[in-house]
Amino acid sequence: MKLPLWFLLVALAAVGGTSLGAAERNVVLFVTDDQSPDMGCYGNDTIQTPHLDALAADGVRFNHAFCTTASCSASRSVILTGIYNHANAQFGHEHSYHHFRTYDHIKSLPVLMAAAGYRTARIGKYHVGPEAVYHFEKTLPGDSRNAVQMANNCREFLSDDDKRPFFLYFCTSDPHRSGGEVPGDPYKPNPFGNKPNGYPGVTPIKYDPDKIRVHSFLPDTPTCRHELAQYYQSVSRIDQGMGRLVALLKESGHYDDTMILFTADHGIAFPGGKTTLYEGGMRIPLLVRQPYGEAQDTQCNALVNLADLTPTILDFAGALPKKHDRQGRSFLAALQEESPAGWDEVYASHTFHEITMYYPMRVVRDRQLKLIWNLAHQLPYPFASDLWAAPTWQDRYKQGPDTYYGPRTVHQYIHRPKFELYDIQADPDEAKNLIEDPQYADQIAAMKKKIKAFQAKTKDPWILKWDYE
Repeated sequence: MKLPLWFLLVALAAVGGTSLGAAERNVVLFVTDDQSPDMGCYGNDTIQTPHLDALAADGVRFNHAFCTTASCSASRSVILTGIYNHANAQFGHEHSYHHFRTYDHIKSLPVLMAAAGYRTARIGKYHVGPEAVYHFEKTLPGDSRNAVQMANNCREFLSDDDKRPFFLYFCTSDPHRSGGEVPGDPYKPNPFGNKPNGYPGVTPIKYDPDKIRVHSFLPDTPTCRHELAQYYQSVSRIDQGMGRLVALLKESGHYDDTMILFTADHGIAFPGGKTTLYEGGMRIPLLVRQPYGEAQDTQCNALVNLADLTPTILDFAGALPKKHDRQGRSFLAALQEESPAGWDEVYASHTFHEITMYYPMRVVRDRQLKLIWNLAHQLPYPFASDLWAAPTWQDRYKQGPDTYYGPRTVHQYIHRPKFELYDIQADPDEAKNLIEDPQYADQIAAMKKKIKAFQAKTKDPWILKWDYE
């Protein structure tokens, strides 16, 4: 079997045969905020993302990548630790009165990379705490709504003559909702940060609401189309930032020795996406451009989630012990295969978004079936403040509980059963709950056991709910 060069280099370094050197294993982790796989390389022919498409053509596109929790802070804690949020204590938002914080004893990705000899820097959205747990050597300035400016502000860091390899954590606030929406009014100028006068260095790309693609789990209404057009514009701003960042990596001579990972913390900021563990909330883009790999313009059908990022990056850096305390696993070797064996199942765990949004869910998903356990199903589903104000939601909500919002009525969206089972292959929009169908009884029993085993393995406090309530 022919082994890729990156594998041989890491293996030799591990036994002391060689050193990878400062210019051979740099890492850029680019994370967007509330983005579904809405890019040309994922089959969306109405959105303009040429730079992200070029990155996919120079690397690997994951077709089945998922978050573990569709909430910003909680998800970012998983990205930067490889530990599920129920086990790292970042149950929900870190900022303001929410005040969820990661356990002090946990060693995060930037801390582990620094210990492995890396210089580390972050720019843009942070949203985790405490700082000592998620410490970066440098914090670079920049408007997190302007990814082009952010990239320009990384120039000095990328070209620094420091002999250590670098780890850059690059996080936009796009395409998160701006928080300034007026309920029921989709025509506010900047619902997704789209300022009327634009941003320095960014060419505004605007979309005709009548010509865009509407996600099948959303209502195809004029209001929704107008909001999606604004969201698309924000995504195109991200794309230009990626283009500028790649140009600067090439200018500094580091493009050919840098692993670039592009992903999002969770899915789109519409009800049915963000804060849910339906497919609209869980599915995310994941592009990986690796130096020394043989995979270019390829696809990978492995089921992976964001808990796998930290182990993968540490593995690439030669800093992942054979026995480690991360709950995700490295997909580094899987990058070389379109359909690698043993990557057919993912788990998800959500507890809070904002402090007022207690609605724990645990999920197991394989290639056909998905089981959602709504632990607090007796409660009405709580809304994130930005999603409640979303004009698309308000437009349907005001028409009454029997009005359809995508595949569900408003009532069904707010009031959920204890368990939900969906055949993802036959019903990708999760419209038909099969939990009462007797022909699935054996699968349901087996999947419940898998959730319980996952909880035991990952030290989930909510495992107690199997024995009471």
